Amino acid sequence: MTKIYHFSGTGNSLWSAKEIARLIGTPCELYNIGSEAQKDEIIIEAEAVIFVFPSYAYGLPLIVRRFAQIAEFRTQYVASFVTYGSSPGGTLAVMRRILKKKGIAKLFFGRIPAVENYLAIFGPPKEKKLCRRVLMQKKATEEAVRAVLERRENKVNTFRPLSSFIALLFSFGVKIFYKYYRVGSECNGCGACRKICPVCAIVMKNGQPQFTEKCEHCQGCVDMCPLRAIQFGRVKFNTPGYRHPEIDFIDLVR
Repeated sequence: MTKIYHFSGTGNSLWSAKEIARLIGTPCELYNIGSEAQKDEIIIEAEAVIFVFPSYAYGLPLIVRRFAQIAEFRTQYVASFVTYGSSPGGTLAVMRRILKKKGIAKLFFGRIPAVENYLAIFGPPKEKKLCRRVLMQKKATEEAVRAVLERRENKVNTFRPLSSFIALLFSFGVKIFYKYYRVGSECNGCGACRKICPVCAIVMKNGQPQFTEKCEHCQGCVDMCPLRAIQFGRVKFNTPGYRHPEIDFIDLVR
């Protein structure tokens, strides 16, 4: 049995996780880290375990970090893959430090380039670049599967001071970013943002979404709002959103 744990806001990591599962075949199971992290006890027992997650400001998303730290691993092989737009920075270094303490016999770490989806800085992706990055992601995901099937092992450099510093600043920002989301008058209270939030950070009050401190700043709500009624930073109302072109909205529903 191979178990694949993924965290995804706009579908990049989810697509790679689903593709890895498809190419590996059965028996293979997919798990949403956002949902699994809500459990009181996390025991991961499998022949092989695969993690697929994005890089947030060159670091590991906080919920992925907490999940890996809390989980009890009953396996001898774990492969971790980071999806990234501009650079994964020291994301894999953080994951390696966590997993090494778990006493797992074999570890592998890989990179999967994907579409840059942080609209607040980079804006909506251009069509030509989007197509190029999707193709790169497909090829890298296929290579990830080969690495897992061959039970490859490797190491990553854990000394990444600049990445660690930037990721630390981002982790402080995440604690307050949720206060700066704005909902426009176009909002009709459909609740799409609440349904796709991977960490249950959005609640509906009086027909309007309210953002809470659980927010991981994945920006899925901004990208997936059907009326483009959520604003954050340079992502103004009506700014085109992003979703992996081969992932449907229903795939992201928690």
